[in-house]
Amino acid sequence: MLSFLQTVLLPLLSLYLCGIKVLIYQTFNRSFTLPVLKKQNGRVAIVTGGTRGMGYETARQLARLGMHVVIAGNEKEEGIAAAKTIQTECKEGKAEFVFVDLTSLKSVRQFAETFKGRGLPLHVLVNNAGTMLVPESQTEDGFEFHFCLNYLGHFLLTNLLLDLLKKSGRPDSCSRIVNMSSATHYAGVIQMDDLNRRASYSSHGAYAQSKLALVLFTYHLQEQLMASGSSVIVNAVDPGMVDTALYDNLWSLAQALKKPFAKILFRTPAEGATITVYAAAAAEMEGVGGCYLYNGQKRQSAQTSYDTELQADLWKKSCQLTGLDTA
Repeated sequence: MLSFLQTVLLPLLSLYLCGIKVLIYQTFNRSFTLPVLKKQNGRVAIVTGGTRGMGYETARQLARLGMHVVIAGNEKEEGIAAAKTIQTECKEGKAEFVFVDLTSLKSVRQFAETFKGRGLPLHVLVNNAGTMLVPESQTEDGFEFHFCLNYLGHFLLTNLLLDLLKKSGRPDSCSRIVNMSSATHYAGVIQMDDLNRRASYSSHGAYAQSKLALVLFTYHLQEQLMASGSSVIVNAVDPGMVDTALYDNLWSLAQALKKPFAKILFRTPAEGATITVYAAAAAEMEGVGGCYLYNGQKRQSAQTSYDTELQADLWKKSCQLTGLDTA
Protein backbone atom coordinates (compact mmCIF):
# COMPACT_ATOMS: atom_id res chain seq x y z
CA MET A 1 0.00 0.00 0.00
CA LEU A 2 2.79 2.41 0.93
CA SER A 3 4.59 1.60 -2.31
CA PHE A 4 1.44 2.40 -4.32
CA LEU A 5 1.08 5.75 -2.58
CA GLN A 6 4.71 6.67 -3.22
CA THR A 7 5.08 5.44 -6.78
CA VAL A 8 1.64 6.03 -8.30
CA LEU A 9 -0.64 8.27 -6.27
CA LEU A 10 1.92 10.86 -5.15
CA PRO A 11 3.26 11.57 -8.68
CA LEU A 12 -0.32 11.75 -9.99
CA LEU A 13 -1.42 14.23 -7.34
CA SER A 14 1.76 16.30 -7.72
CA LEU A 15 1.29 16.53 -11.49
CA TYR A 16 -2.35 17.57 -11.28
CA LEU A 17 -1.56 20.09 -8.55
CA CYS A 18 0.96 21.70 -10.90
CA GLY A 19 -1.74 21.83 -13.55
CA ILE A 20 -4.24 23.49 -11.22
CA LYS A 21 -1.70 26.14 -10.25
CA VAL A 22 -0.99 26.90 -13.91
CA LEU A 23 -4.70 27.16 -14.72
CA ILE A 24 -5.24 29.57 -11.84
CA TYR A 25 -2.40 31.72 -13.15
CA GLN A 26 -3.76 31.62 -16.69
CA THR A 27 -7.21 32.60 -15.45
CA PHE A 28 -5.92 35.92 -14.12
CA ASN A 29 -3.01 36.62 -16.48
CA ARG A 30 -3.13 37.25 -20.20
CA SER A 31 -0.99 35.26 -22.57
CA PHE A 32 2.42 36.69 -23.43
CA THR A 33 2.43 38.84 -26.55
CA LEU A 34 5.51 38.68 -28.72
CA PRO A 35 7.36 41.96 -29.29
CA VAL A 36 8.10 42.98 -32.84
CA LEU A 37 10.89 40.69 -33.99
CA LYS A 38 13.47 41.57 -36.59
CA LYS A 39 13.71 39.49 -39.73
CA GLN A 40 15.79 36.33 -39.53
CA ASN A 41 16.65 35.96 -43.21
CA GLY A 42 19.50 33.51 -43.81
CA ARG A 43 19.13 31.76 -40.46
CA VAL A 44 18.35 28.05 -40.34
CA ALA A 45 16.24 26.36 -37.67
CA ILE A 46 15.32 22.79 -36.78
CA VAL A 47 12.04 22.28 -34.90
CA THR A 48 11.36 18.77 -33.61
CA GLY A 49 7.73 17.74 -33.46
CA GLY A 50 6.84 20.58 -35.80
CA THR A 51 4.05 18.82 -37.64
CA ARG A 52 1.27 19.84 -35.25
CA GLY A 53 0.38 21.87 -32.16
CA MET A 54 2.96 24.22 -30.70
CA GLY A 55 5.74 22.78 -32.82
CA TYR A 56 3.84 23.63 -35.99
CA GLU A 57 3.08 27.15 -34.74
CA THR A 58 6.72 27.63 -33.80
CA ALA A 59 7.88 26.51 -37.25
CA ARG A 60 5.29 28.74 -38.92
CA GLN A 61 6.26 31.84 -36.94
CA LEU A 62 9.98 31.31 -37.53
CA ALA A 63 9.37 30.87 -41.26
CA ARG A 64 7.38 34.10 -41.24
CA LEU A 65 10.48 35.81 -39.92
CA GLY A 66 12.39 34.58 -42.96
CA MET A 67 14.07 31.49 -41.51
CA HIS A 68 14.70 28.25 -43.35
CA VAL A 69 12.85 25.85 -41.04
CA VAL A 70 13.41 22.11 -41.00
CA ILE A 71 10.46 20.33 -39.41
CA ALA A 72 11.79 17.13 -37.85
CA GLY A 73 9.29 14.44 -36.96
CA ASN A 74 8.13 10.87 -37.40
CA GLU A 75 4.81 11.49 -39.21
CA LYS A 76 5.88 11.74 -42.84
CA GLU A 77 2.59 12.59 -44.56
CA GLU A 78 1.54 15.02 -41.85
CA GLY A 79 4.99 16.61 -41.89
CA ILE A 80 5.07 17.10 -45.64
CA ALA A 81 1.59 18.66 -45.51
CA ALA A 82 2.62 20.98 -42.65
CA ALA A 83 5.73 22.15 -44.49
CA LYS A 84 3.72 22.74 -47.66
CA THR A 85 1.15 24.84 -45.82
CA ILE A 86 3.82 26.93 -44.11
CA GLN A 87 5.71 27.39 -47.37
CA THR A 88 2.53 28.63 -49.07
CA GLU A 89 1.81 31.12 -46.27
CA CYS A 90 5.36 32.35 -45.66
CA LYS A 91 6.95 33.56 -48.87
CA GLU A 92 10.03 35.05 -47.20
CA GLY A 93 11.02 31.89 -45.36
CA LYS A 94 11.31 28.25 -46.27
CA ALA A 95 9.88 25.11 -44.70
CA GLU A 96 10.67 21.47 -45.30
CA PHE A 97 10.06 18.18 -43.54
CA VAL A 98 12.77 15.64 -42.66
CA PHE A 99 12.01 12.36 -40.93
CA VAL A 100 13.46 11.53 -37.52
CA ASP A 101 12.28 9.16 -34.81
CA LEU A 102 13.51 10.56 -31.50
CA THR A 103 12.80 7.26 -29.76
CA SER A 104 15.50 5.63 -31.91
CA LEU A 105 19.11 6.60 -31.26
CA LYS A 106 19.98 5.21 -34.69
CA SER A 107 17.41 7.47 -36.36
CA VAL A 108 18.68 10.51 -34.44
CA ARG A 109 22.24 9.80 -35.56
CA GLN A 110 21.13 9.34 -39.18
CA PHE A 111 19.19 12.62 -39.10
CA ALA A 112 22.13 14.56 -37.66
CA GLU A 113 24.59 13.03 -40.12
CA THR A 114 22.33 13.75 -43.10
CA PHE A 115 21.72 17.33 -42.00
CA LYS A 116 25.41 18.02 -41.47
CA GLY A 117 26.14 16.54 -44.88
CA ARG A 118 23.99 19.17 -46.57
CA GLY A 119 26.44 21.94 -45.72
CA LEU A 120 23.78 24.17 -44.18
CA PRO A 121 24.47 26.30 -41.11
CA LEU A 122 22.33 25.82 -37.99
CA HIS A 123 21.34 28.82 -35.93
CA VAL A 124 18.32 27.57 -33.96
CA LEU A 125 17.49 24.14 -32.54
CA VAL A 126 14.06 23.85 -30.92
CA ASN A 127 13.73 20.61 -28.95
CA ASN A 128 9.95 20.63 -28.91
CA ALA A 129 8.74 17.07 -29.59
CA GLY A 130 7.21 15.28 -26.65
CA THR A 131 4.60 12.92 -25.28
CA MET A 132 2.70 12.73 -22.00
CA LEU A 133 1.14 10.01 -19.85
CA VAL A 134 1.57 7.11 -22.27
CA PRO A 135 1.23 3.59 -20.86
CA GLU A 136 4.43 1.88 -19.78
CA SER A 137 6.51 0.96 -22.82
CA GLN A 138 10.10 0.80 -23.99
CA THR A 139 11.80 2.11 -27.10
CA GLU A 140 13.77 -0.10 -29.49
CA ASP A 141 16.89 0.75 -27.46
CA GLY A 142 15.24 -0.32 -24.21
CA PHE A 143 14.54 3.14 -22.73
CA GLU A 144 11.37 4.25 -20.97
CA PHE A 145 9.27 6.05 -23.60
CA HIS A 146 8.89 9.49 -21.93
CA PHE A 147 12.54 9.57 -20.94
CA CYS A 148 13.75 8.82 -24.46
CA LEU A 149 11.35 10.89 -26.55
CA ASN A 150 11.14 13.95 -24.32
CA TYR A 151 14.72 14.05 -23.11
CA LEU A 152 17.33 11.50 -24.19
CA GLY A 153 16.68 11.74 -27.94
CA HIS A 154 16.98 15.52 -27.71
CA PHE A 155 20.11 15.23 -25.57
CA LEU A 156 21.76 13.14 -28.30
CA LEU A 157 20.50 15.32 -31.15
CA THR A 158 21.77 18.49 -29.48
CA ASN A 159 25.21 17.05 -28.85
CA LEU A 160 25.52 15.71 -32.39
CA LEU A 161 24.66 19.15 -33.81
CA LEU A 162 26.55 21.20 -31.23
CA ASP A 163 29.70 21.74 -33.31
CA LEU A 164 27.57 23.03 -36.17
CA LEU A 165 25.67 25.36 -33.84
CA LYS A 166 29.00 26.68 -32.52
CA LYS A 167 30.33 27.17 -36.03
CA SER A 168 27.18 29.02 -37.12
CA GLY A 169 27.02 31.40 -34.15
CA ARG A 170 28.78 34.74 -33.78
CA PRO A 171 29.35 36.89 -30.69
CA ASP A 172 26.76 39.41 -31.90
CA SER A 173 24.38 36.75 -33.26
CA CYS A 174 24.46 33.60 -31.16
CA SER A 175 23.05 30.27 -32.18
CA ARG A 176 20.21 29.27 -29.89
CA ILE A 177 18.95 26.03 -28.38
CA VAL A 178 15.44 25.99 -26.91
CA ASN A 179 14.32 23.08 -24.72
CA MET A 180 10.60 22.57 -24.16
CA SER A 181 9.98 21.90 -20.49
CA SER A 182 6.81 22.25 -18.43
CA ALA A 183 5.56 23.30 -15.00
CA THR A 184 5.32 19.59 -14.25
CA HIS A 185 9.09 19.58 -13.84
CA TYR A 186 8.44 21.05 -10.36
CA ALA A 187 6.96 17.66 -9.45
CA GLY A 188 9.80 15.75 -11.10
CA VAL A 189 12.21 13.43 -9.32
CA ILE A 190 15.38 12.17 -11.01
CA GLN A 191 16.02 8.56 -10.13
CA MET A 192 19.64 8.24 -11.20
CA ASP A 193 19.75 4.53 -10.39
CA ASP A 194 16.51 3.86 -12.30
CA LEU A 195 15.98 6.48 -15.02
CA ASN A 196 13.88 3.95 -16.94
CA ARG A 197 11.61 3.59 -13.88
CA ARG A 198 11.50 -0.17 -14.12
CA ALA A 199 11.33 -0.71 -10.37
CA SER A 200 8.02 1.15 -10.09
CA TYR A 201 6.30 2.75 -13.08
CA SER A 202 4.11 5.84 -13.04
CA SER A 203 3.33 7.64 -16.29
CA HIS A 204 2.88 10.85 -14.30
CA GLY A 205 6.22 10.44 -12.57
CA ALA A 206 7.94 9.47 -15.82
CA TYR A 207 6.65 12.55 -17.62
CA ALA A 208 7.63 14.92 -14.79
CA GLN A 209 11.09 13.32 -14.60
CA SER A 210 11.67 13.87 -18.33
CA LYS A 211 10.76 17.55 -18.08
CA LEU A 212 13.03 18.06 -15.06
CA ALA A 213 15.83 16.32 -16.96
CA LEU A 214 15.48 18.90 -19.74
CA VAL A 215 15.97 21.76 -17.29
CA LEU A 216 19.00 20.12 -15.67
CA PHE A 217 20.41 19.54 -19.17
CA THR A 218 19.80 23.18 -20.09
CA TYR A 219 21.72 24.59 -17.16
CA HIS A 220 24.65 22.20 -17.40
CA LEU A 221 25.05 22.74 -21.13
CA GLN A 222 24.92 26.51 -20.71
CA GLU A 223 27.75 26.34 -18.17
CA GLN A 224 29.84 24.34 -20.63
CA LEU A 225 29.12 26.78 -23.46
CA MET A 226 30.07 29.77 -21.32
CA ALA A 227 33.26 28.11 -20.14
CA SER A 228 34.34 27.42 -23.72
CA GLY A 229 33.42 30.91 -24.95
CA SER A 230 31.04 29.50 -27.57
CA SER A 231 28.56 31.76 -29.35
CA VAL A 232 25.66 29.48 -28.45
CA ILE A 233 22.99 29.93 -25.78
CA VAL A 234 20.49 27.44 -24.41
CA ASN A 235 17.26 28.13 -22.53
CA ALA A 236 14.34 26.11 -21.22
CA VAL A 237 10.81 27.31 -21.91
CA ASP A 238 7.46 26.59 -20.27
CA PRO A 239 4.45 27.25 -22.53
CA GLY A 240 1.84 26.83 -19.81
CA MET A 241 -1.18 24.60 -20.35
CA VAL A 242 -1.95 24.54 -24.06
CA ASP A 243 -4.86 22.85 -25.80
CA THR A 244 -3.01 20.27 -27.89
CA ALA A 245 -3.06 16.52 -28.48
CA LEU A 246 -0.56 16.17 -25.63
CA TYR A 247 -3.53 15.70 -23.28
CA ASP A 248 -5.09 12.83 -25.24
CA ASN A 249 -3.74 10.29 -22.74
CA LEU A 250 -5.38 11.81 -19.68
CA TRP A 251 -7.59 9.55 -17.61
CA SER A 252 -11.21 9.44 -18.77
CA LEU A 253 -12.41 11.55 -15.83
CA ALA A 254 -9.68 14.13 -16.39
CA GLN A 255 -10.55 14.22 -20.11
CA ALA A 256 -14.18 14.88 -19.29
CA LEU A 257 -13.27 17.65 -16.85
CA LYS A 258 -10.80 19.20 -19.31
CA LYS A 259 -13.09 19.59 -22.29
CA PRO A 260 -15.42 22.35 -21.02
CA PHE A 261 -12.50 24.37 -19.63
CA ALA A 262 -9.89 23.94 -22.37
CA LYS A 263 -11.31 26.57 -24.72
CA ILE A 264 -11.51 29.10 -21.89
CA LEU A 265 -8.53 28.48 -19.64
CA PHE A 266 -5.98 26.73 -21.85
CA ARG A 267 -3.69 28.62 -24.22
CA THR A 268 -4.03 28.06 -27.94
CA PRO A 269 -1.08 26.40 -29.72
CA ALA A 270 -0.18 29.78 -31.25
CA GLU A 271 -0.16 31.40 -27.81
CA GLY A 272 1.89 28.54 -26.37
CA ALA A 273 4.46 28.90 -29.13
CA THR A 274 5.14 32.57 -28.41
CA ILE A 275 7.62 31.87 -25.60
CA THR A 276 9.52 29.42 -27.80
CA VAL A 277 9.72 31.91 -30.66
CA TYR A 278 10.79 34.60 -28.17
CA ALA A 279 13.68 32.43 -26.95
CA ALA A 280 14.61 31.53 -30.52
CA ALA A 281 14.53 34.97 -32.13
CA ALA A 282 14.02 37.94 -29.78
CA ALA A 283 16.75 40.57 -29.67
CA GLU A 284 16.24 40.80 -25.89
CA MET A 285 17.53 37.23 -25.57
CA GLU A 286 20.73 37.81 -27.53
CA GLY A 287 23.56 36.30 -25.52
CA VAL A 288 21.24 35.41 -22.63
CA GLY A 289 21.30 31.72 -21.71
CA GLY A 290 20.62 29.40 -18.81
CA CYS A 291 17.11 30.75 -18.20
CA TYR A 292 13.75 29.18 -17.46
CA LEU A 293 11.21 31.27 -19.38
CA TYR A 294 7.48 31.36 -18.68
CA ASN A 295 4.93 33.76 -20.15
CA GLY A 296 7.64 36.13 -21.36
CA GLN A 297 9.55 36.29 -18.09
CA LYS A 298 12.53 34.60 -16.46
CA ARG A 299 11.32 32.41 -13.61
CA GLN A 300 12.86 30.27 -10.91
CA SER A 301 12.70 26.61 -11.84
CA ALA A 302 12.53 23.78 -9.32
CA GLN A 303 15.15 23.94 -6.58
CA THR A 304 16.40 20.50 -7.66
CA SER A 305 17.24 21.83 -11.12
CA TYR A 306 20.01 24.05 -9.68
CA ASP A 307 21.84 21.08 -8.14
CA THR A 308 25.11 21.20 -10.10
CA GLU A 309 26.16 17.75 -8.91
CA LEU A 310 22.88 16.28 -10.16
CA GLN A 311 23.29 18.15 -13.45
CA ALA A 312 26.74 16.66 -13.94
CA ASP A 313 25.64 13.16 -12.94
CA LEU A 314 22.71 13.24 -15.37
CA TRP A 315 24.98 14.53 -18.15
CA LYS A 316 27.52 11.76 -17.57
CA LYS A 317 24.83 9.09 -17.41
CA SER A 318 23.15 10.43 -20.55
CA CYS A 319 26.46 10.30 -22.41
CA GLN A 320 26.90 6.69 -21.37
CA LEU A 321 23.36 5.75 -22.44
CA THR A 322 23.75 7.41 -25.87
CA GLY A 323 27.33 6.31 -26.48
CA LEU A 324 28.78 9.81 -26.40
CA ASP A 325 32.21 10.72 -25.03
CA THR A 326 31.62 11.91 -21.46
CA ALA A 327 34.31 14.56 -21.94
